[in-house]
Amino acid sequence: MAAAAREETTEAALPLLPRSKEKPEAPSCWSQWVREAGRLGYLALPMLVASLSQYAVQVSSNMVVGHLPGVLPLSSAAIATSLATVSGFSLLVGMASALETLCGQAYGAKQYHKLGMHTYRAVVTLLVVCIPLSVLWGFMGKILVLIGQDPLMAQGAGRYIVWLIPGLFANAVLQPITKFLQTQSLIFALLLSSVATLAIHIPLCYVMVFKTGFGYTGAALSTSISYWLNVLMLVGYIALSNSCKETRTSPTIEAFKDVDMFLRLALPSALMICLEWWSFELLVLLSGLLPNPELQSSVLSICLTSVTLLYTIPYGLGAAGSTRVANELGAGNPEGARISVRVVMSMAAMEALIVSGTLLALRRLVGRAYSSEEEVISFVATMVPLVCITVVTDGFQGVLSGIARGCGWQHLGAYVNLGSFYLIGLPMAILLGFVLNMGGRGLWMGIICGSLSQTTLLSAITIFTEWHKMTEKARERVFNDKPSEPGSSRLLE
Repeated sequence: MAAAAREETTEAALPLLPRSKEKPEAPSCWSQWVREAGRLGYLALPMLVASLSQYAVQVSSNMVVGHLPGVLPLSSAAIATSLATVSGFSLLVGMASALETLCGQAYGAKQYHKLGMHTYRAVVTLLVVCIPLSVLWGFMGKILVLIGQDPLMAQGAGRYIVWLIPGLFANAVLQPITKFLQTQSLIFALLLSSVATLAIHIPLCYVMVFKTGFGYTGAALSTSISYWLNVLMLVGYIALSNSCKETRTSPTIEAFKDVDMFLRLALPSALMICLEWWSFELLVLLSGLLPNPELQSSVLSICLTSVTLLYTIPYGLGAAGSTRVANELGAGNPEGARISVRVVMSMAAMEALIVSGTLLALRRLVGRAYSSEEEVISFVATMVPLVCITVVTDGFQGVLSGIARGCGWQHLGAYVNLGSFYLIGLPMAILLGFVLNMGGRGLWMGIICGSLSQTTLLSAITIFTEWHKMTEKARERVFNDKPSEPGSSRLLE
């Protein structure tokens, strides 16, 4: 009887249903990687095509000019394009990159109204910057003569760059709008507008060069027109699309205040991008001082053009990484930002290995794509292994720079690039190229030293970043609009 009573009591104590549900299993590392890789790929691939299409606008203009009689039109256009990129377009791209921090973190924090305010502020600031730049471009022909360039080529380059001035102001609007859409993951609008602009630009450029009285300057004018067409397309999309309903705002007086907050990020962003860009341009200029300068300059220009073209891949990954990291930090999710960094870095490693391996296997074809001279083809083939090293370092630094912009530590990136390229890279290039008589290979090896130093330092900063403190700083920036000075709080553990 007692045993039966105990059995009844035990059965009654057992619940018919479990009182609490089992905890769901945490997602595996592989599933997290796949999910994050899908998000990054969704952003990176359209950004790659968009940036490649924007780059192709200037390249196609020079290609059209190259079919005019004589070498003077092409040489003038090439010099003017290079000078415009170094002295103007790169500066605007760099300054607008501050919005990857400001808009990206504000979007992650769901402070949607601040995206429009930051964008208006950036547009106004960049338009003001264009005024002294346009004056400089107006005197570029005379400046080239003063520094010893051929008078005819200097005059031609001066005329060409003057017709690029409207395109400079167009970029002052285009670049902030691009960042505005990028940080909201509205990438396909950028993709479609960039491809459509390129499709319109090529026939427009042909007509302006060959069917009007503009000649080679028609290519510059068509470039400016195409940039403004791209601006109009994107402005129309923002004004009409429901995707921008919460983030588009009317300009207010608030947009013209606190410009110093924008400049605090914009100037280091510009330096971070321009310092590296300028170092490679200086490399080509230095090659003109070597024996047989025509061959050396031609081969280094081919290598630089190839690297610039291939850089669009890590640039797309870097833009995707910047957007994901900024959004996660703004949302107060440091673990999400850390996962995004790990995934995008692993994707960068795979991209660098695949692209560099393919380039090495096709090293003879690279020279043939640019020249039919056997001397040039052979020299380029010997340079390709060095170019492959640059492709690997660019693959990592493109992504690391994007992470820097997403976090908001552009000032550290500027210091890294200054030290890497101007204290290590260029001095080593001069030593190897001129003192040790290694020629163009020595110049490129010197820049590789700078790139390796840059990648190492940026990697170290990223590895030791304290993501919880990055989250706090991002939230402070978004909700107070008065971020603390770079040195006032620790960025690293």
